[in-house]
Amino acid sequence: MGGAQRNERRRRQGAAASVPNVRRIPGSGKDNRTKVGVIVAVVIVAVFAVVYVVLNRPWSTSQPVAATSYPVTADGVVVTAGQPTAPATIDVYEDYLCPFCERFEARSDADLTTALNEGKVKVNYHALNILDARTAPPGYSTLAANAALCAVPAGIWPAFHARLFADQPAEGSAGLTAAQLTDIGTQLGAGPSFGACVAGNGNASTITAATEAASTNPALQTDGQFGTPTVAVGGRKIDVSGSDWLSKALAGG
Repeated sequence: MGGAQRNERRRRQGAAASVPNVRRIPGSGKDNRTKVGVIVAVVIVAVFAVVYVVLNRPWSTSQPVAATSYPVTADGVVVTAGQPTAPATIDVYEDYLCPFCERFEARSDADLTTALNEGKVKVNYHALNILDARTAPPGYSTLAANAALCAVPAGIWPAFHARLFADQPAEGSAGLTAAQLTDIGTQLGAGPSFGACVAGNGNASTITAATEAASTNPALQTDGQFGTPTVAVGGRKIDVSGSDWLSKALAGG
């Protein structure tokens, strides 16, 4: 090899050494771009497929809820939904900040609404404030429970009850304010007096007393502990972990 050839070879080696070590896909740049485009398209299709399956999965915990056609009344801090002459009575103890209550609502609301519309059951809803300390400032559970009571004379209780769980704030957050709760009620058709009822929080002390009574009732406890949601038939707590809990309750089981 001549001197000129050796010099040219050294020049090419030096130039190659100055290029960063990048792993390249074999083939031309155009081919590589085409391959990358195909990969991206496949990934996008796969993502949409997963989203479709998740949104349309048959085991979804929530179901479409029928329009409500049952009466709603309040006695103290207990809201009663359904016909007074219904053959079965269920008591539901809940806290509007409780995430497990939200899951119970999502899983059971459609079946409960159907049973209420058909006159098969009467449900006594006890809104408690066991999680009052879990917001900053404290007190959202009481404020929401009071607002739900205000929703009864306003004629919006079923929809407002559902919205309280659909818009449920996270534990540790500030919770919804009286103004925000009033705005929800107004959206649902409540009149001007609803806001004053919510802001007044006039049922606070009675809600606290009801919470104390429920939480110390041995018939509503499991291993000496009370929590929400608690569902009772005939005054005694029942197991609602199975999908057939309501049919069993309606059958007296």
